[in-house]
Amino acid sequence: MNIYTSGLSDVVIPEVSITDFVLRHAERLADKAAFVEGPSGRTVSYGDFAQQVRSLAGGLKSRGVGPGTTWAIMAPNLPEYGMVFHGIAYAGATVTTINPTYGAEEVAFQLKDADATAIVTIGLFYEVAAEAAAEVGITEIFVIGTGEGTPMSELFGSPLTEQIPVDLADHVVVLPYSSGTTGFPKGVMLTHRNLVANLVQTEANIDISEDEIAYAVLPFFHIYGMQILMNFAMAVGITVVTVPRFDLPEMLGLIQEHRITRLYLVPPIVLALAKHPMIDDYDLSSVTEIFSGAAPLGGELAEAAATRMNCSVAQGYGMTELSPVTHTVRQGDYKAGSVGTLLANTEARIMDPETGTDTGEGELWIRGPQVMKGYLNNPDATAETIDAEGWLHTGDVAIRDEDGHYYIVDRLKELIKYKGFQVPPAELEALLITHPSVADVAVIGVPDEEAGELPKAFIVKIGEVDAATLQTFVAEHVATYKNIRLVEFVAEIPKSASGKILRRLLRDG
Repeated sequence: MNIYTSGLSDVVIPEVSITDFVLRHAERLADKAAFVEGPSGRTVSYGDFAQQVRSLAGGLKSRGVGPGTTWAIMAPNLPEYGMVFHGIAYAGATVTTINPTYGAEEVAFQLKDADATAIVTIGLFYEVAAEAAAEVGITEIFVIGTGEGTPMSELFGSPLTEQIPVDLADHVVVLPYSSGTTGFPKGVMLTHRNLVANLVQTEANIDISEDEIAYAVLPFFHIYGMQILMNFAMAVGITVVTVPRFDLPEMLGLIQEHRITRLYLVPPIVLALAKHPMIDDYDLSSVTEIFSGAAPLGGELAEAAATRMNCSVAQGYGMTELSPVTHTVRQGDYKAGSVGTLLANTEARIMDPETGTDTGEGELWIRGPQVMKGYLNNPDATAETIDAEGWLHTGDVAIRDEDGHYYIVDRLKELIKYKGFQVPPAELEALLITHPSVADVAVIGVPDEEAGELPKAFIVKIGEVDAATLQTFVAEHVATYKNIRLVEFVAEIPKSASGKILRRLLRDG
């Protein structure tokens, strides 16, 4: 058995709730901006944020909300998102975070599965929320700001002075849902201890100071935005500039205006920073680091963005079921294409999925305090993902080098089988995106009677380029069995809110 451990000493995980941990500096930094709403410039200080959280928790408690209750939030990135999240958590209840781009049917599925009894949303999403609520019998819909529904302001009451007692290791504080790229979405049960542990682990691996400013476009309903841009940022005392959606000119303007130092992004946005001519029109010199997550970032693209932006570009690895981080690139320890090294208190194995034995390239298994409690209402899926020894089987194919750096090759279920050979789509995508005529790309396997599957590339092109040129380009860099056999030019690549390629839409299309 080959178990890999972190090169860092174990960290102590405090026995506190996620809200108490996130607000640990709020009193000392009471006058400092915790959040700046990017489009309007509205600022919420640490002191005001903490007061609102405690008042909301008090109001919820007076309504009977507490342990055993689940409330849903469906909203874009706003300062109030964090208030609602932590108000519910501080009251001892559970919050389920809903993707605001969902239709009513998808929202209803999550509300029913999570057994939610109320929804907090914004006016823009009220109609969808109301339709979904009616389908599952929810009568309470509260609205941030103006619009139909009961104003969220009616929820506030006498502030709670301490966390409503819960079992920190067992109580499910948040129920984000998996992406649903295969089958129905699943509720990921994360405890206070899961979230706090991962923040402490992440802090030990990232060098960040209180005077920094981060850009928050990654949605707070998704684990990456929730934990890194909402919770981690506040826990270390920095300022976060929120935006409800990605807009390149707006992002560049906000960086210039607020002197943003940290960009937490996904590969498609990193691609824009590397290639878009608009970058040269703004003063982006304040940016010290771009951190990419949620999907693999090719080494050449990372280096192109680093050169263009004159800053470091790093990435990490994680998943919703891991709260989410297990690997990050430490400052000064960059390697092209690496997702970094293991966090403290984290163990890993790399396993052959067919034989169940340790191997040099195989499925990444993780064990540590950040591993989820399980999937809600789905013991079979939980047992398939977490084995009897506590190892979470990620479904990602990884390689570990002699320095302890990990490289994510692909998704286990997305490997293309060409004449018995395994072809990783991510490898071909990382290669194709380096071609100057390729703006974006996705690769899938399509059924073929003779070969089993053929690698097919969907290309968003820049200017004029033909399929043969791109196929030749790939052939010059890879083994013959990895060659692109089919090419289709498209207007855009379908992606989830977290930046992951939705391959099933390409297959079904």
